[in-house]
Amino acid sequence: MNKLTRDALTGSDRPLLLVPDAVLLPEGPAEGHAVVVADGSFQRVGPLADVARTHPHLEPVPLPGHLLMPGFVDSHHHLTQSFGAALAFGEPSEIFRRVWVPLEGALDEEAAYVAAKLAVLEALRGGFTTVADAGTRADVDVEVVAAAARDAGIRCVLGLVRNDADGEIVSASSASSAPDSAEKHLARYEGDPLIHASLAVSIPEAATEETLRHTARLAAESGAVLQIHVNEHLAGVERSLVRHGLRPLGHLHRLGVLGPHLLAAHATLLTPRELTLLAETGTAVSYNPVASAWKGNAVAPATAMAERGIRFGLGTDGTRGDGFRLADAAEFAQRLAYGLATGDSSCGAGWTWLEHATRGGADAVGLGARTGAITEGLAADFLLVDTTTPELALSWDLPWELVRRGNRDQITAVFVAGRLRLWGGRPVDWDGAALVRRAAELARRAVGGAAITRVHPTSTVARAVRTAK
Repeated sequence: MNKLTRDALTGSDRPLLLVPDAVLLPEGPAEGHAVVVADGSFQRVGPLADVARTHPHLEPVPLPGHLLMPGFVDSHHHLTQSFGAALAFGEPSEIFRRVWVPLEGALDEEAAYVAAKLAVLEALRGGFTTVADAGTRADVDVEVVAAAARDAGIRCVLGLVRNDADGEIVSASSASSAPDSAEKHLARYEGDPLIHASLAVSIPEAATEETLRHTARLAAESGAVLQIHVNEHLAGVERSLVRHGLRPLGHLHRLGVLGPHLLAAHATLLTPRELTLLAETGTAVSYNPVASAWKGNAVAPATAMAERGIRFGLGTDGTRGDGFRLADAAEFAQRLAYGLATGDSSCGAGWTWLEHATRGGADAVGLGARTGAITEGLAADFLLVDTTTPELALSWDLPWELVRRGNRDQITAVFVAGRLRLWGGRPVDWDGAALVRRAAELARRAVGGAAITRVHPTSTVARAVRTAK
């Protein structure tokens, strides 16, 4: 058997005729298929004999023991929060007030760049080829985050936060809430091959009604996505009821904010009526199962969303960057929250979570016509997954196995826009180890200088307190 080598895949200027053991198509795995990658996209996908016949000038590149599959799409991330990592562990809900806002406020330009690039490196290592950043509160030009994503080689839906309401959840920079800031942001990244402009409001109460309406209208008219955390925590739902007489989603609906342009992050606390509103308006959701387990009040009813045809992707919320573990958590959370009580032993049959981690996620973040599937004409954002490992070699149902038994250790290569970005978990054209070392230095400074408030001590201190009793 030929051994796959990195050298066979490098060289972004030449077309590649890739011949894996199988290709994960939208309808399922297909053996005996090949793909042609050229100019950053899939030029041809089909049976090997047909592809070879139409491209006789290309030398086939065998990919023995590998599956070629779409890259994962992280539909909800906070790239400049990576220095915080375990600070959120064991904490009650709404930690953004006590941890994330102070931490991001302590970042200077270099720290914001390194934090974002560190998060992107983790995402690429976990098989994500696209991340949707919900906007930074750091007092820096958002281009700093764009540069980090671009330099690392990931596709990024880049949010500009437009918080302008009085109170404690405002943007660190007043420039982002200026009247013309949204238009400038949307125009700034037109034609950028990797950065896709998006608008954002942290939570509905963080922006005035005028700004919510205006931002939604701009997003809809420009074809951009508006990202808002919606119905995530009980406290937020109750504040909305007191202030507006409506839950957050209902409040946004009254203002005309719902629609295909809106990406509602979390949406864990939904009534049957709210599910109907999402379905009727075409609003998309980011289902973030790990975030629910680590710091949430509830699990979004994603199986019900799938049944109702509600658009949704899977998001990490910056918890951990492993696409396979995210898909597993998506199914696992549905089983524990809903499936066990109803006797649903399938909970999406595996393929549902794989679908929404890739093509469904791309649709949710506004890139359904650009990426998310191994389809001719779409961007060549894909993974080469080693299927000779003990977890996947004895395959009976590959989609299920990818969801429950896949992990990032099985990812040999990550491609974005047709270029090899990672090989064996390491960047191919920049020093990932040096970045991690610098991040460790800057993180100590940022966390030490931020007014972070934690309810619980570290696990080591907690153990010492308990054993001392």
